[in-house]
Amino acid sequence: MDAVVKTLNPNASGAVQLKADENPATRPSREEAEDAVRTLLRWIGENPGREGLLDTPKRVVKAYEQFFAGYDQDADEILGTVFEEVEGYDDLVLVKDIDFASHCEHHMVPFLGKAHIAYYPNGGVVGLSKLARLVEVYCRRLQTQETMTAQIAEAMMQSLQPFGVAIMIEAEHMCMSIRGVQKNGASTVTTRFTGRFRDPAEQVRFLTLVRR
Repeated sequence: MDAVVKTLNPNASGAVQLKADENPATRPSREEAEDAVRTLLRWIGENPGREGLLDTPKRVVKAYEQFFAGYDQDADEILGTVFEEVEGYDDLVLVKDIDFASHCEHHMVPFLGKAHIAYYPNGGVVGLSKLARLVEVYCRRLQTQETMTAQIAEAMMQSLQPFGVAIMIEAEHMCMSIRGVQKNGASTVTTRFTGRFRDPAEQVRFLTLVRR
């Protein structure tokens, strides 16, 4: 009988699909990861033993630690400090043009772009740098742009309980520009609106400020 698979929603915790007998806390050793890189090098027809590739497995594993550091970061912790002394400010807060680089979970190649985040505070605001760090939490994982957009919005709703959140992400996907149809420069846009931003007038205001 096939192993039972438990499916978890891809929410703010970054949950993934696991086999019933699989322990998500168990990771291969660094040596095993480096061996996997050597296997891929041999598979593409290369010689992992030649001079230029001798240290490539170590470099790749070290790079992966940076590319996918988001798995070890907690969105709730990043958004945990709220500043309540804002002199009654209750209007929109927008941080736009947050550069990011992520990796497509389908082909494990990069997609790069900008994130724009706005929210209506409910009793306090979060440090502006925290919103950029929140993007880093989710972009530094294997992702789809749609899931990443939803995760950022849900994390903010859960931690800050604002009156509304607006997210827009624009990105170019290397899986589309350097492979497959090879359409360089094509841009993908995703959005998520909650609370007050479900009002079309608020969406227009958000998009106007982003494009200004």
